[in-house]
Amino acid sequence: MNDTTIDEARAAELRDKLADELKEAGYIKSAQVEAAFRAVPRHAFVPADTPLEVTYQADSAVVTKRDEYGVAISSVSAAYIQVAMIEQAELEPGMSVLEIGSGGVNAAMLAEVVGPDGQVLSVDIDPEVTARATELLDAAGYGDRVKVITADAEHEIAGFGPFNAIIVTVGAWDLAPAWRRQLAPDGTLVVPLRMNGVSRSIAFRRANDHLTSTSAVVAGFVPMQGAGQHIEREFRLPDAHGHAVTLRFDSGAPDDPSLLNGVLASDRSEVWSGVTVKHGVSFADLHLWFACFLPGFCKLAAEEGTDLAQERKTWFPFAGVRGDSFAYLSVRPAMDGAGAEFGARAYGPHGQEAATAMVEQIQAWDKQARNRPEPTFAYWPTGHIPADLPEGTAALNKTHGLVTISWPTG
Repeated sequence: MNDTTIDEARAAELRDKLADELKEAGYIKSAQVEAAFRAVPRHAFVPADTPLEVTYQADSAVVTKRDEYGVAISSVSAAYIQVAMIEQAELEPGMSVLEIGSGGVNAAMLAEVVGPDGQVLSVDIDPEVTARATELLDAAGYGDRVKVITADAEHEIAGFGPFNAIIVTVGAWDLAPAWRRQLAPDGTLVVPLRMNGVSRSIAFRRANDHLTSTSAVVAGFVPMQGAGQHIEREFRLPDAHGHAVTLRFDSGAPDDPSLLNGVLASDRSEVWSGVTVKHGVSFADLHLWFACFLPGFCKLAAEEGTDLAQERKTWFPFAGVRGDSFAYLSVRPAMDGAGAEFGARAYGPHGQEAATAMVEQIQAWDKQARNRPEPTFAYWPTGHIPADLPEGTAALNKTHGLVTISWPTG
């Protein structure tokens, strides 16, 4: 037995083990998606030097291309989100699928699910990415089952569609009108939608003049390029030692960021909420709640050497700006060591007020949304935006429409 055979045997063993884990965790729900995952050699689509143990981890994305600054612009997504998104699409044999963002392995699994009578079209804006995907799909035996083309999928793909499902495998800030036009009347659009810096993979279906969600999964993807690209605004706040903290705004950036000049030189404030969480329990919906309701919401990053970097294990990269001050989500030990308490630390002349505003939203989330059914999402195209929204609904403006997020009440 040569080394290649040994590697293939080990890969098959790890793939089956991962399939079992994904099924037990609830990401794989259907027999057809399970069969597709077990059939496709995931290791054939990642860089050759990627260890099998990394390739077959549930939550490991593998970067396949970086830009000149070292930022990932293409990757093989984590296995859990790939199977979760295929499940969200609710595919059946014989269906047609448009994949936006090419990598190869996801398209191969789609081909397995829709079968020989189905159609899979994979589109990417980057010719290097499509060339790589084409080569790897051919080598893995899927060249005649997946068509790969180079195009900006923000625009309609001439000669194709309508599609029973459109699966977007890059982070989208908005829904392109072309996607709605190319989607079959009863089709499903699955898209990792960025909502004020927080992403969910949302499955949308038509509901008269708008789209409503059928499911949502926590997810993160490299951002979209081309006409659908959205650039965040960044404010760099230097400290006295030449290091900096950066605030990144998806939307709603301050009108006068100069108010934050020198903010890190101020004394730090902190306010605690009394809201606790056990270790290992997800609180991802708190981040989404902030994105909906916390004024001045942004992402925060701290360079090594800053005070924040030194206390990195006690905070999360979510912040809120209030005029000349900003607060960020923090935790401290609680529950006799079995958990943590949420709170906010802040810098600036009005840091106490900024921290209090964040803590009030933590408490509101705990009272109104925590341990309740997941929020639902809707997309209202321009021209069909409702005049009034129900109680508990947040609205985020987009280029081509409005996203609403409805938190269950009562």
